[in-house]
Amino acid sequence: MLSSDQLSPKWDCLLGCKGLEDKEGPWGGGSGLPPPDYFPGSWRLDVGLDCKGSPEGAEARAWTAYYYSLLQSCLQQAGLPETQDRSQVPRTGCPGAEVTLCILGSPSTFLSVLLEGGVQSPGNMLLCLSPAWLTKVPAPGRPGEAALLVSKAVSFHPGGLSFLDDFVPQRQATYFLVGLGPGPGQGREAAELARDLTCPTGASAELARLLEDRLLTRLLLAQRGGVAVPATLAFAYKPPALLRGGAGGPGLRLVELSGREGQETLVKEEVGAFLHSEALGDALQVAIKLSSWRWRGQQALRLHPRAEVGTVADTVVALLEKLEEEESVLVEAVCPPARLPSPGPELAMRICAVVCRTQGDRPLLSKLHLVESDPNHFASQLVQTFIHFDVTEHRRDEENARLLAELVRARGLQLDGCFSYWDDCLVLTALLCQELGLPCSPPAAMRLAKQKSRTQLHLLRCQGPPWPSPSLHAVPCCPLESEADVERAVRQVPLPGVMKLEFGAGAVGVRLVEDALQCHQHFSRIARDLQGEADHPGIGLGWGNSMLLMEFIEGTEHDVDLVLFRGKLLAAFVSDNGPTRLPGFTETAACMPSGLAPEQAAQLVQAAFRCCLGCGLLDGVFNVELKLTGAGPRLIEINPRMGGFYLRDWILELYGVDLLLAAAMVACGLRPAVPPHPRASGYLVGVTGLVSQHLQVLRSTASQEALQALHDRGLVRFNQFTSLEEAQVPGEYEEPYCSVACAGPSPAEARLRLLGLCQGLGIDGPHYPVAHFLSHFK
Repeated sequence: MLSSDQLSPKWDCLLGCKGLEDKEGPWGGGSGLPPPDYFPGSWRLDVGLDCKGSPEGAEARAWTAYYYSLLQSCLQQAGLPETQDRSQVPRTGCPGAEVTLCILGSPSTFLSVLLEGGVQSPGNMLLCLSPAWLTKVPAPGRPGEAALLVSKAVSFHPGGLSFLDDFVPQRQATYFLVGLGPGPGQGREAAELARDLTCPTGASAELARLLEDRLLTRLLLAQRGGVAVPATLAFAYKPPALLRGGAGGPGLRLVELSGREGQETLVKEEVGAFLHSEALGDALQVAIKLSSWRWRGQQALRLHPRAEVGTVADTVVALLEKLEEEESVLVEAVCPPARLPSPGPELAMRICAVVCRTQGDRPLLSKLHLVESDPNHFASQLVQTFIHFDVTEHRRDEENARLLAELVRARGLQLDGCFSYWDDCLVLTALLCQELGLPCSPPAAMRLAKQKSRTQLHLLRCQGPPWPSPSLHAVPCCPLESEADVERAVRQVPLPGVMKLEFGAGAVGVRLVEDALQCHQHFSRIARDLQGEADHPGIGLGWGNSMLLMEFIEGTEHDVDLVLFRGKLLAAFVSDNGPTRLPGFTETAACMPSGLAPEQAAQLVQAAFRCCLGCGLLDGVFNVELKLTGAGPRLIEINPRMGGFYLRDWILELYGVDLLLAAAMVACGLRPAVPPHPRASGYLVGVTGLVSQHLQVLRSTASQEALQALHDRGLVRFNQFTSLEEAQVPGEYEEPYCSVACAGPSPAEARLRLLGLCQGLGIDGPHYPVAHFLSHFK
């Protein structure tokens, strides 16, 4: 794996070669309980890890559970299903009994081997998480040799499937690989299992002693192989025979120590000479770590600037107290991460991905559970578990979250995550995740983003650091609960302004207001027409019909769809919106990817990202609406869910990234595999269809059947948002009925194709000038 991440001095911690597993384990020479690591994810812990007939002590059981959790974490990070426990029903047959490939070692070290073995020899690739799962018995007719029998293991199958299995009778290993070196306690037990077997083995205690000494390996590579190694200064205490005599190599100096104490003067002289030597080249940092076959993957790694000679020397002296015979302390140059050029005629890059499929090459899908207010919802028959629960009254979300959590527990559902892409249910989802201990952005962050005036007012107070502060992008506004609030707001917010529902969606009820009279009129109109959910389902009235007045910002409008995981920006997709039909703000047209200059698009991405972080949104897929003004990006609102209407389909079509899948993975605590700098395969330009403007053509030339036929032929991209009957509401509170888009290698070509199509179908007209709506995309 090649990384472009920068090393940081804050990594003043124990680092292993795999990051998760290579702590000092009981099989590798350590002792005591496993480290208190937290493996991200959720899985069943009530599985049968005990081996009948070979009980383990408390310490050994803790390590077995540790490695089982590590395996589940690795599987989840690879997008693979959780191991299924079928140990209560032992495997009595031995599929492919002539082959039993057994590995005793850390799951993450051997995961790729285990997965490939499950494909090439299903059910015969076994992972043992404890030496107690294996038994060594004398081999008949072969004095001094032994057979290795497997009582319990995790077996691997195609599609990344794995099972926790007991074997009755025991399976005899035909190949054995122990991935952990010799040492006291269980380490010796693991090494003994690999000794004098009738079957081939892939490791031994003697081989591990040679290969696991980092200093010895580096010395042999430099001396005999001519391989360039990092500039290294080594302090060795009673080194092994191969290292004695002050042997060194290019860029490598070995200092033999007769004792571990009283070495301060020698250490300071050697460290000072090394840090000022040309061997370090242009390295700016050095790493300090322990090395020997006993330490294996665990190094007490410390990073220090090269200029801090005294600090480096003091760290070495402190580590000398930990040394045993044949161990050493290394001071080595920190090499910068590799910087790959773009692939060209002389450079090829291969990217491998793990695809989870079952036997028969069918996709393996996760179990799906649905909570829905409508008992007759079409999806109720498509999911494994359907829970009918009325969630329309969102002012009772905290109570509803507790009741839903009780229902989930009562049904014995084991959930890995919970998410929603429906505006009204976002806070409820966060509260339910909190009740069940599932990954999610905090409920307080969801509430903050859900209420539009709170979002703006909160961000206006975020003065930083870090810089630039999100307050630069916030817009003055004032919440409106009563007529008195309207009078106060027009004195605080510059006019013209925009009035909208606090919890609204789909731009319903959003209006440009020029003066105080229009503000009062629109407030009264909304208070009369949109009082509750029944007046206009699905636009947020379950939260109430309070409003806000915000300053009207001049500029071009854009959507930024973000994928965030643990506060880190993984991917962003920018699209352009056409001019709206004032005084309303219903969307008319869109273009993806954005036609802005790269630096302008980058400004929008950073503004959207900082606004999300400013509200506490750390995990999820979010849609941020902004305007690009002469003074930079300004925030319209944050939708704390993936973009609506056509955005998911367009992003999937152009970039190959499914925002719904990304949202589901983040909800399960898994980092989505999305490209950090996605490149579009072309352009899409689309217009929305409105029933108030297009009812006649939507029943004739541009009917659902006609548009779907064009879509199926690849001539247009048709997204229908609602039924024709449901879309027939008063024009002032109208939502788009559909989107019709055309693709092209450039925005100009896609725009021309769409304009011709709209003219031919009758979507373009005097009252709906498509050419004007597309004018922003030139």
